[in-house]
Amino acid sequence: MNEERKIVVEEVDSVEAPPKARVEGGVTETFERKRDYLEGFLAQKPQGVASGEPGGALYEAVVEALKEIYDPEIPVNIYDLGLIYGVEVNEGHAVVTMTLTTPHCPVAESMPAEVELRVGSVPGVGTADVNLVWDPPWDPQKMSDDAKLELGML
Repeated sequence: MNEERKIVVEEVDSVEAPPKARVEGGVTETFERKRDYLEGFLAQKPQGVASGEPGGALYEAVVEALKEIYDPEIPVNIYDLGLIYGVEVNEGHAVVTMTLTTPHCPVAESMPAEVELRVGSVPGVGTADVNLVWDPPWDPQKMSDDAKLELGML
């Protein structure tokens, strides 16, 4: 019942090019360009970003403050380390949602307080709250490429 199969190989010096497609009679009708559907969109002027939104001055100042806080065991700031899950700034009130590398982290008690202090000291932020969450758990894939490069992971 075992049938032996053989593969036949044929060597060639060249292959004839396939014929090109041709349209009989050519195109004689011309078409008028239709109105560009992006015309109105492209004519719009960009609107300013609110200060507390991503890209806004206050939001970016809060992110810069977070980038000044370093994990004591890993020489990377907590923002690039991926410990910051969210930043919301609304009318001078900042809310930072963050995690730690592990619940047993030695700075589990002090790190959220430092984040609250640093964010609260940003000009324009009146109050700051820090929400420490454990779900989803932190993993090295949350790190920025800069952090991975710094740690020799890229």
